[in-house]
Amino acid sequence: MGARNSKGAGTKIMTFLYAIVLLGVIIFVHELGHFIFAKLLGVRVLKFSLGFGPKLAGKKIGETEYLISAIPFGGYVKPLGENPGEELEEEEKPFAFNYQPIWKRFLIVFAGPLFNIICAVVIFFFSFLGGLPVLTPEIGSVLEKSPAERSGLLKGDRIVQIEGNPVKQWDEMTKIIHGNPEKPLNMTIERNSASFTVTLTPEKKEVKNIFGEAQSVGLIGIRPSGATFIKRESLPDAARDSVVRTWEISKLTVISIVKLIQRAIPMDTLGGPIMIVQMAGEQAAQGPLSFFIFMALININLGILNLLPIPILDGGHILFLGIEAIRRKPLSEKVISISQKIGLALILTLVVFVMYNDVLRLITGKTFP
Repeated sequence: MGARNSKGAGTKIMTFLYAIVLLGVIIFVHELGHFIFAKLLGVRVLKFSLGFGPKLAGKKIGETEYLISAIPFGGYVKPLGENPGEELEEEEKPFAFNYQPIWKRFLIVFAGPLFNIICAVVIFFFSFLGGLPVLTPEIGSVLEKSPAERSGLLKGDRIVQIEGNPVKQWDEMTKIIHGNPEKPLNMTIERNSASFTVTLTPEKKEVKNIFGEAQSVGLIGIRPSGATFIKRESLPDAARDSVVRTWEISKLTVISIVKLIQRAIPMDTLGGPIMIVQMAGEQAAQGPLSFFIFMALININLGILNLLPIPILDGGHILFLGIEAIRRKPLSEKVISISQKIGLALILTLVVFVMYNDVLRLITGKTFP
């Protein structure tokens, strides 16, 4: 009993440490974007902190104090003259954030989310270069009364060509089949080192996508065997595919936010810090590759969410800059202050809600969808 409890406690500690590493890297990358662009554009940075709240450790180098703070779920960069109405000496104004032209302030604000997106691209690039496990087009099971069964396909068969197009992985095959309901397809099958050709017509079926929406696809009634191979890409292909993958996930994240607002996706699917901690531990347990891919996904999510036009988020600052550019003068301090309080209330409400979801999952044992 004692050994089991010790092992369980050790697992929980490691899960928490993985989460700290995950969040630490993501927050560091985000704040590094703000920091580097502020420095490049001549804005003085007073503080660079990983975490919020009380200072745990810190060191001042030049004009900047570098901090590690007690609450790990966040961080900040504090430039000179960030707050409207902040009193400054005349000689400090050329180095103050609010005295910079709009385009400089925009770049400094936008750099945080941009660096998160770039970090995801870099992770995907090295993942594609090093190699990712990919499902082979080998059949693991054949459903009864399906087109595959009627055509004589068996467990262990491998689909190597469809309509003369080579098929090397499972998702290449499913993309063609899903996109051709009720259309005859010529397939080359490999069985026990011998090849033969069959013609199958995918049945048109209504299935639900990841958002729970019905869509029509072609199905032939097979499941994968689970066999994989390591797919390594060349430098040009890895560079291209890392950008494409990041774009696809970014687009999916934006669509998910819209679907949440439309209530097409249930709000109880949202998760917070506890869920991230749990998933970080689960991904780390599957190996470094899974952990880093998860890190890329969280980077993209953080980058996109920070661009939402909510005051106190980077997107809110960008919105204010856009209004300032149109009006040719900044919003009043009162309007900004009220807007930030509303934005803070919205964020705190969201935090409370996702924490409630997290705790409810822990109590009920329900897994994340």
